[in-house]
Amino acid sequence: MLPTGIIAAKRDGKQLDPDEIRFMIEGFTSGRIPDYQMSAWAMAVLCRGMEAEEIAALTESMTASGTRLGRATDRPRVDKHSTGGLGDKTSLVLAPLLACFDLDVPMLSGRGLGITGGTLDKLESFPGYRCDLSESEINRQLKDLGCVITGTTPSIAPADRKLYALRDVTGTVPSVPLITASIMSKKLAECLDALVLDVKFGSGAFMRSVADARELSESLVATGARASVPTSAILSDMNQPLGRMVGNACEVNEAIEVLEGNGPYETRWLTFRLAAELLIATGRATDNVAAFQVLNDTLASGRAMERFEQMVRQQGGEFCRRLPLAQSRIITTERGGFVSAMDGQELGQVVIELGGGRKQLGDAVNHRVGLEMLVKIGEMVQPEQPLVRVFCEAESSWEKVQNTLRSAIMIADESTANQPLIVH
Repeated sequence: MLPTGIIAAKRDGKQLDPDEIRFMIEGFTSGRIPDYQMSAWAMAVLCRGMEAEEIAALTESMTASGTRLGRATDRPRVDKHSTGGLGDKTSLVLAPLLACFDLDVPMLSGRGLGITGGTLDKLESFPGYRCDLSESEINRQLKDLGCVITGTTPSIAPADRKLYALRDVTGTVPSVPLITASIMSKKLAECLDALVLDVKFGSGAFMRSVADARELSESLVATGARASVPTSAILSDMNQPLGRMVGNACEVNEAIEVLEGNGPYETRWLTFRLAAELLIATGRATDNVAAFQVLNDTLASGRAMERFEQMVRQQGGEFCRRLPLAQSRIITTERGGFVSAMDGQELGQVVIELGGGRKQLGDAVNHRVGLEMLVKIGEMVQPEQPLVRVFCEAESSWEKVQNTLRSAIMIADESTANQPLIVH
């Protein structure tokens, strides 16, 4: 049982010491502390917050609840984490690209729930792709290729898995301290030499405002620093999808375009900016200018594309350069003007309705459906101009999809200033 004093202390805004936090996490993971007590504590954290020292102690206790990923090589080990959004496919490019610089990238990723797409779901667009590699398989692939994208093993941060399931049903997910500990406990278990975080804000992100995203990024970076892992964060705009494509196979195809040296400018730019942080942190580049040059040269050489194909094949996937998509239909605008805003939540819900996302954990995913955005915020459009290409299987919901997408893309009479992709 959890001593009532721990719940009362947090409810009253008092700081817990590391031993109290360690006792709580160990007891909850082992089953000695019941769910209802942990729920009360999580609600107290949501309402009262935590100090930086408490967050660090919670993160360390959750990391220590399982094993850490062993070292396969003596190469520097790096990773990136994104808080998620629409069309966020940078991981698919980043992992093989960084592996070309004699770095190990053990990317332990997740599945989509809600409007945020999951990296594992995207990669499973390749038939046979395995996302359940064991620790020995992860280390063997790191030794061979320098990159792996798979699910978290059961032995890594089991406290996080159990606590997140509880938070999900008790309304305590939107807590910066609990989000920080959840993200960082898994990343610290990877035994990294450097970490970069893409903290997104906007209508298509978990954090809606820049201020909220900044608060989370500062908490994440501070926790990494306390664990002696060089950690940096980028705040990126998610008021519209990243790049053009939204949906599993759609996004894989766009990622391959970038790996081939093409693709949308903003997808390549954000990937380079995240990669540059890690190249600088590990001494592979001196500054952003030098990093961008070598990253661009590596894409042009075809080495990153080759490494991505090798990764997919080694994890059992049937690789092809362009994955098949569902039949497409075009939605046009009913009026002219300027694209002034997009409702990311509505766009994401359309993908879910098409079958490309989950309404609840365990739902099957149709990898072939999705959206291609044909306009961006700030662009001028004419009446009947195409707005979105929709890849869909069923006819029955077409009218609803059409109406939702038209309402999700706002057209105004005057142009609006376009916000930069990276704001901090």
